[in-house]
Amino acid sequence: MTKLFIYGTLRRGGSNHFRMDGGEFLGSGAIEGRIYKIDWYPALVCGGESAVKGELYRVSEAHLQALDVFEGIVPGEGESREYRRVKVEVNLDSGEKENAWVWEWIGDLSSAVALDTGDWLAYEPNPS
Repeated sequence: MTKLFIYGTLRRGGSNHFRMDGGEFLGSGAIEGRIYKIDWYPALVCGGESAVKGELYRVSEAHLQALDVFEGIVPGEGESREYRRVKVEVNLDSGEKENAWVWEWIGDLSSAVALDTGDWLAYEPNPS
């Protein structure tokens, strides 16, 4: 089992939350970074002064690998053209800190729109 921080369509209320079935919700929190609207989905750039809101889950290795494929990361092929998976420190709303995996954007940001609130669910075009 491993910990995963999600910040976009996979969150509760997001259009792809069904993909988290089988994962264990551990709490809400934030990481240091900036979130952008690419198209119908978000992009995260880690680090900096801003905070990105999201959720922490515990998932199996098989679940994590399936989510990697959804994010465009194919086993044995390294990083995708859009995302890579990196470790970050999550500041949970409870005050605890946890280390977790997150998908960070490595693609082009030239036409991206920065989301100042750091909360994708405030912007998602078609939330479920």
